Amino acid sequence: MTDGMGPRNTKDPIPRFGDRRRMRVGLLGGSFNPAHGGHLHVAELALRRLRLDQVWLLVSPGNPLKPAAGMAPFAQRLESAGRIGDGRRVVATGIEAAFQTRYTVDTMRLLLQRFPGVRFVWIMGADILEQLPHWRQWMKIARRLAFVVLPRPRYSNRALAGQAAHRLRAERRPVREAPLLPGAAPGWVFLPARQTAISATAIRQAAEGTVL
Repeated sequence: MTDGMGPRNTKDPIPRFGDRRRMRVGLLGGSFNPAHGGHLHVAELALRRLRLDQVWLLVSPGNPLKPAAGMAPFAQRLESAGRIGDGRRVVATGIEAAFQTRYTVDTMRLLLQRFPGVRFVWIMGADILEQLPHWRQWMKIARRLAFVVLPRPRYSNRALAGQAAHRLRAERRPVREAPLLPGAAPGWVFLPARQTAISATAIRQAAEGTVL
């Protein structure tokens, strides 16, 4: 999940006013600029290893921690995420734009409030774990939303030795308890998995004819 604001998506498959569905849902946020096979690999891995009913691809309308230059329009990125999802187990959503929230802590609050029957778990890469102390009220997020960390090339060791991992070391659980995470905050697991070097930046550079 990333911070952002943006236009309302009126065709969102996730109801902005929430409902009382009872299910296990993983939240995978990002700019999706564009969405790619690496995102789908992470979503499918989380579905299996965490025994989830769905993964919601939370497309950020805009991330203040990323430069605006090179960022495709929100509707284009949402459409990109929709192409890698199946609309059933992996669902692309612009609900963060509908909430008009600027910070993830506010998005989290509204999701928990409007979907009281859902047991959420946050899915992040090791790069996000390293960046987490720069997010507004990040400890509040970690206390209310359990999360799983997937390895990322060049980031994993640094993230696990970083500030967030250190501050939350008492809440870290063994890998075997990953299926227990949804709805069980605080708690987190570093989930060893096959890493993919695919990145949205590389895809954009290739599309522009830039030498990688």
